[in-house]
Amino acid sequence: MGAMSPRGHKAEPQVVMMGLDSAGKTTLLYKLKGHQQVETLPTVGFNVEPLEAPGNLSLTLWDVGGQTQLRASWKDHLEGTDTLVYVLDSTDEARLPEAVAALTEVLDDPSMAGVPFLVLANKQEAPDALPLLEIRSRLGLERFQDHRWELQACSALTGEGLSEALKSLQRLLKPRSHLCPL
Repeated sequence: MGAMSPRGHKAEPQVVMMGLDSAGKTTLLYKLKGHQQVETLPTVGFNVEPLEAPGNLSLTLWDVGGQTQLRASWKDHLEGTDTLVYVLDSTDEARLPEAVAALTEVLDDPSMAGVPFLVLANKQEAPDALPLLEIRSRLGLERFQDHRWELQACSALTGEGLSEALKSLQRLLKPRSHLCPL
């Protein structure tokens, strides 16, 4: 999946963004690209965009559709993933168990062994959004002990939390050798 340089090395990190349909993945993608509010339709397949972020962070972001019928093909987008961004709709309490099951299935894929992930609790601007501590408790992220992970509140609508999300992404993309002394 990754773009290769002439020497066979990936040109830039590959970040895959997944989550249930209507979580706000495409809106987040275009907000991160610096666009104003964009009218989006459910993604059929995927969107791919290069992203230049503060701190010399260059990456390729894959926004993969989250409708039920598309999730069977999620595994096809995982090989070569450097970091997973999992977008969660903070206002959709009824589908939270489904979102947790989908995240667990992705992380259990052999291609995701040891791949770090960032959960973005989107739509935090909404009055009925679950608080971040409640989301953390319900997700049970501590059980994913073979992955480095971070959880970040954000709003694709207002842009709040996106600079912090990019900092989290930058931390997760750092090579493990720089994080763990030998």
